[in-house]
Amino acid sequence: MIAKITRGKNTASLLGYLYGPGRANEHTDPHLVASWDGFAPDPGRSADFTATKKQLVNALNLRVHQAGDRAPDQHVWHCSIRAAPEDRILSDEDWADIARRIVHATGIAPNGDPGECRWAAVRHADDHIHIAATTVRGDLRPARHWNDYLTADRELAAVEADYGLRRVARGDRTAAKRPTRAEKEKSLRSGHQLTARERLRTIVRTALSAATSTEKFIGILTDTDGILIEIQHFPSGDIRGYKVALDGDTNAAGQPIWFSGSKLAPDLSLPKIHERLAAGNDTSTNDHRGRSNRNPWHDATAATEEIPERLDQGDDAAAQAHLAALGEALDALPLVAPTPLRAQLRQAAAAFERATRSRIRSEHHHARALRSAMRAVLRDPAPAGDGTGLAMLLDAAVLAVIAATRWHQLRQHDQQVTAARRAVVHLQAAYDRAAPVQLEALVKRKPPARAVRQHIRQIHACLPDYAERILGDPAWEALAAALTNAEMSGHDPERLIQQAADQRALSDARSPAQVLTWRVHRLALSPMPSARPVAAAAQQSPLRDRTATTRRRR
Repeated sequence: MIAKITRGKNTASLLGYLYGPGRANEHTDPHLVASWDGFAPDPGRSADFTATKKQLVNALNLRVHQAGDRAPDQHVWHCSIRAAPEDRILSDEDWADIARRIVHATGIAPNGDPGECRWAAVRHADDHIHIAATTVRGDLRPARHWNDYLTADRELAAVEADYGLRRVARGDRTAAKRPTRAEKEKSLRSGHQLTARERLRTIVRTALSAATSTEKFIGILTDTDGILIEIQHFPSGDIRGYKVALDGDTNAAGQPIWFSGSKLAPDLSLPKIHERLAAGNDTSTNDHRGRSNRNPWHDATAATEEIPERLDQGDDAAAQAHLAALGEALDALPLVAPTPLRAQLRQAAAAFERATRSRIRSEHHHARALRSAMRAVLRDPAPAGDGTGLAMLLDAAVLAVIAATRWHQLRQHDQQVTAARRAVVHLQAAYDRAAPVQLEALVKRKPPARAVRQHIRQIHACLPDYAERILGDPAWEALAAALTNAEMSGHDPERLIQQAADQRALSDARSPAQVLTWRVHRLALSPMPSARPVAAAAQQSPLRDRTATTRRRR
């Protein structure tokens, strides 16, 4: 169930709508289901509609008139409550109970309070009711109904549980502001599916993903075609804030319609942007500093593969930072992806945007590696010219977003869970389009049968729990080819399998063979470690111990 609360000053006008035909004649059988004393006149059940409606208006307005100038200007409180489409049809008695629970929870009419506000609940459709109240108490003081939307929302969550209704994904007040109905209608008239606010949010987030400083961020926006930007300064000359508008998006007076960063999304205000960029640019512990010969796609993939483990470590502030960095990476991918993939990647980034924020404050310095690697990708995307870099990163991103879904779910971040699940669908679609060509390229030179048999033994030895899934996976041939290529380059295939498996469990993978293929391919392109560190790592590896045990049993 969802509630919408508004305020007004005309009781008669509101009741005229509630008891009227509706904007499209959708109101059927309007009638009262509950009221402050249970005896309020009901125009919907009266032979004289006009006279009874006037009586109801006067009854609701009684204390407003008595309070005179002390009455609030916006003294009409209107709460609409709607059930989900798949919910069963509730009876009038059910809706009456729900209405009483809401006016109690919000402070409009607390149970047992003789000075409760006057209110009436009207039903004119199967799936929703409207509560109309005047916010003057019996002692002629204004009602105490602060944070009424949040208290109503919490009560509706309890109503869903008590009545066995669909559980609605609830927010935590960190979501970007939804477009208004007027904004939606204006965008449709101009031929756009997204409103100006939504388009600007995407543009600003993309600019942020590419920026390395506040000045660079503002410069990117300034150079973006079709965007107007205005910078506010303190008297000292320092930047105080910014606002953006779409060129040609004007109000009735012909002036641009401006949006500040905080009006686009809570994390796009200039102080939040400056904090994120400053933390990301502190390279004192950046593992990739000074390594100009590194493949940025491989570095971005490695950092993304670490996110599920980071989310499991119990440091929520660090985890939130990794989710924000992952969101920035998804924002950046459409800039460097082939044209056929861009639509799905934009939709994935737009969906995951909601999953990058919660009430948990991010400590952004924890996610420097991914930000650094993605900026290197944007500077020089050429290493992904064959598509393997992008396919590898998408494969890792799918698992990272699945882990993000689970992380939010454990913390009851309902809206973020829904957003992450939508993002997985679009990311998977982009990967399914990007990966086949690259996997086919790996198997053009089929490995000898002897090598394949050896790799089968290695898979059974290293990954006994996943061996059957891997060997029955259509991507097994690509994995065998990747292992053979790695062996020809001087790597130990069994050690690569262990390293690839140690990076992250394969339980979330739809195709464990594909996940291992990309990991082996990337590891095989890295410089081989010297013998001494490898031997030391092998002695400490839990997987090595399990492998040795398995061999002894054989």
